Amino acid sequence: MIHCVLHDPRDSVAVVVVEGVVAGATLTGLILDEDRTITLPCVQDIPLGHKVALKDLAIGDTVIKYGVDIGKVVQPIAKGAHAHVHNIKTKRW
Repeated sequence: MIHCVLHDPRDSVAVVVVEGVVAGATLTGLILDEDRTITLPCVQDIPLGHKVALKDLAIGDTVIKYGVDIGKVVQPIAKGAHAHVHNIKTKRW
């Protein structure tokens, strides 16, 4: 089962595409540009449509989703953790 998707292997987050992603699960992610999968541990419950961190991210790091800069980290995010508006902010303002 595919739990999350990303486009570029250099993405720092993937989008959860199924319901019921819970802490302790092992997620399978599909890298769409390469048609291959990766696995990663999930350390927090993550709702459908939200992001999961693919690596540890520090305050100030740029967040890449689908090969695009979507913002900066404002609170540390561990690999496998929920990445959303509570720990990522736009760089626009």
